[in-house]
Amino acid sequence: MTSGGIRIKAWVATICALFAGAAWSNPEPGQLNMTRGVTEWSSEPYFLNNVALGVCVVIGIVVFGAMFVAMFRFRKSRGAVAEKWSHNTTLEIIWTTIPVIILIVLAYLATGGLKTFADTTGSQMTVKITGFQWKWRYDYVEYQGKPVDKVGFISKLDRESDETRQLKSGLDPNAVKVDGYNTYLINVDEPLVVPVGTKIRFVITAGDVIHSWWVPALGWKIDAIPGIVNAAWTNIKEPGVYRGQCAELCGQDHGFMPIVVKAVPKAEFEQWLAQKQQAAQPPAPAQPAAPAPAASAAAPKTAQAAAPATSHQG
Repeated sequence: MTSGGIRIKAWVATICALFAGAAWSNPEPGQLNMTRGVTEWSSEPYFLNNVALGVCVVIGIVVFGAMFVAMFRFRKSRGAVAEKWSHNTTLEIIWTTIPVIILIVLAYLATGGLKTFADTTGSQMTVKITGFQWKWRYDYVEYQGKPVDKVGFISKLDRESDETRQLKSGLDPNAVKVDGYNTYLINVDEPLVVPVGTKIRFVITAGDVIHSWWVPALGWKIDAIPGIVNAAWTNIKEPGVYRGQCAELCGQDHGFMPIVVKAVPKAEFEQWLAQKQQAAQPPAPAQPAAPAPAASAAAPKTAQAAAPATSHQG
């Protein structure tokens, strides 16, 4: 096979993968389609996006096709004469009815997806997410029906990315990598650790301005608004590290507010959670020192009382 044939096959494979939405856990440069996602629900928006895209493509082909046919086939240079009619009842009914049917079908599909997304009942775990400029706070509220006490932390941009982004740092952004994957501005100092195969309920709010918590692999994003608590859920099927960012313009350092979710097997998560809970416990109070034992024998007498001196008178 010639090198040209190999290149053509490689390009075809790449294009097919892009349009099919290859199972990437994180978006990649040059990716054309949405991320398929790794959760129980993420297939819903992926499917709806493909359906809506297909509808738009078909409408575009029909409309622009008719327009180009009209321009080239019925142009004046070919002797075409414009018709004098201004209304066609049949045609107007058709081009009104078809879009209405399309919109009803899309609305039905979208409503069904939103209903399942909004249903957080049956959650096995609850995590509170609070957005701040420009970091996230995660608090573990409950797990498997039991409250989780004092397990929470701030997650912010990792030190290597933060040092590299500084003006005139002289550091190469392409050199910021984790396991060979470029993580410049999309890595944090402490990720959100969650178990796979668990329905996780997120309650999301903010402490200052509006933020938006978005991890593409989960299939959704939701606003974090001060004074309002929004809810969402996920059930991650595959262990891995999934990255996202704040999707709301929340201030000058908006681009430096990444999100990292680390999904691990349940046993590994439970071990991690136990370690966090143990570390959060206050140290045990020091035991008072035992009193010294009493002396068993009486102290010896050190001196005898001197006898009074006898006086003599002359």
